[in-house]
Amino acid sequence: MREIQRRKRRVIAQPEITLTPLIDTALTLLIIFMVTTPMIQNSIKIDLPKGQAQEGGKEQQELVVTIDKKDTIYCNNKMVTLEMLGQEIQQKLAQMPNKEKTRVWIKPDSQSCSGCLTSVIDCIKVVGGVKDVAIATEKPSGVKAV
Repeated sequence: MREIQRRKRRVIAQPEITLTPLIDTALTLLIIFMVTTPMIQNSIKIDLPKGQAQEGGKEQQELVVTIDKKDTIYCNNKMVTLEMLGQEIQQKLAQMPNKEKTRVWIKPDSQSCSGCLTSVIDCIKVVGGVKDVAIATEKPSGVKAV
């Protein structure tokens, strides 16, 4: 009888899931996205004009109109024509959470035509809801801030 009471209990091993490889993979992907996102957002290659004061460095730029050296116009990295620019800015203003007047930043290439820049500024000034128009510049190297 003693043998009957002494049944051998089988220990069934529970499969164990290790989370370390999953966490490592997730963190690696996070780092990759953090590095590549700024590159994607600045996909339009321009050389900003040089100026004594660096404009547009610290303030949040919600509406950005870019003019490249071939006088192609982009509104928040989306290519638009001069005729479509006003409508595009109105659509962007309607989507913004704060409905107060906002500033539109223009980033012209230093080799772009001044006539194109003037036309863009004129088109933006006609749009309602725009507080003012600012032109982004870059400090020349070697110039110290006053």
